[in-house]
Amino acid sequence: MRKSSSKIREEIERLHDQLKAAETKEAERIGRIAVKAGLGDFDIDEAKLGELFAEIAGRFHTGGEKRRQAAPKPAQSPEGDA
Repeated sequence: MRKSSSKIREEIERLHDQLKAAETKEAERIGRIAVKAGLGDFDIDEAKLGELFAEIAGRFHTGGEKRRQAAPKPAQSPEGDA
């Protein structure tokens, strides 16, 4: 059964509301952590702070090219894996 365009729009609007609520919750969580860590006390440009956060986030993303290059390769036994 096909959905009407109005039903799809309603669903999109509902999803936008859910996304906004999730982003707000995440921002509040990160904000609390940043304040506890003392970042609220620094007089730093928002753009620079954003760059630093992006750098930190890059350290934790899995599957990234930098992470793969930095990860040590497992040692192989002389006999090989059989």
